[in-house]
Amino acid sequence: MKVLRINAPAILGVLIVGIAGGAARSEPNVCSVSPAAVGSGETAGMAFVPGGAFAMGSDRRELEERSTHLVRVDGFWIDVHEVTNAQFQRFFDATGYVTRAEHGPDAAKKLDEEVSGPGSAVFVQPKEGGDITRWWRYVKGANWRQPEGPGSSIAGRENHPVVHIAYEDALAFAKWLGRELPTEAQWEYAARGGREDATEVVGAFDADGKPAANTWQGIFPVFNTKDDGYAGSAPVGCFKPNGFGLYDMIGNVWEWTSDWYLAGHQRAPATNPMGPNLMQVRLAPGATPMKVIKGGSFLCAGNFCARYRASARQPQEIDLGTSHIGFRTVLNRDPATNQAPSPKSSPFP
Repeated sequence: MKVLRINAPAILGVLIVGIAGGAARSEPNVCSVSPAAVGSGETAGMAFVPGGAFAMGSDRRELEERSTHLVRVDGFWIDVHEVTNAQFQRFFDATGYVTRAEHGPDAAKKLDEEVSGPGSAVFVQPKEGGDITRWWRYVKGANWRQPEGPGSSIAGRENHPVVHIAYEDALAFAKWLGRELPTEAQWEYAARGGREDATEVVGAFDADGKPAANTWQGIFPVFNTKDDGYAGSAPVGCFKPNGFGLYDMIGNVWEWTSDWYLAGHQRAPATNPMGPNLMQVRLAPGATPMKVIKGGSFLCAGNFCARYRASARQPQEIDLGTSHIGFRTVLNRDPATNQAPSPKSSPFP
């Protein structure tokens, strides 16, 4: 089917141990994160990304990535890896929060019976001889604790990214920690890792052609060689970090940003852009507004998706999580001044 589009602890901590670099094979739930990158106190599990300017978007790739334009962002803190099942479990234990998948779709929406009730969209690899165009299923009972539906669990996957998270769920977690979700500009700038050429570089493979991120190797959706060691999501931190010390900005799971989705970018230069406002997003009657997701996932292959680049972007309905979408948070504060950056989008002088 088509995918339908408090009091917080000071430290969530990074739950990863092991040896840095490379994809883990012998211990499926544990990879590594450099302890030098994880900070302390309210910035535990985060790295500081210094402010700077970059050319956002791409004129050489997908239409929705155009047009390239100059953007400046102030410094900010960002999680070194995607929020994990263990971290989301702590959030639930402290607040009792119930996700959109556990509630089910908004009762006001008129949906077919097969996509009504608590549940979420799950990738199901087509079987040989079956319909290879149908790889999404709305599975009733699927949620962050039961990623494949009733009978599945996150036991042994505590360090995997939490999935089946709708936008409202990601935002609730971020607010619990006194944080926010990254803007698209922040996310793209962070994903570049300080590289000028990151817009055009395919980030799923290294210079020797070996997997540098968790994506789909082979022919999607029928054959996955699993050269990266994983058929689905991987524990966070299994691949080398980028220049800012951030893991899995490319591949593993898509990540929510705070920007409303419009195809393409403005051409004018901007400082700390926050994307279009909802009034600029023209929706068909009954349509659900969409946010931008970034980074690609374990389902992106050379013959499908292929959006494992910093500039790549996709729309996603705000009220639906899936088995390949997660998130990370940001703290908009410069450690030198303890001041938040200007929330306004403004042209360069």
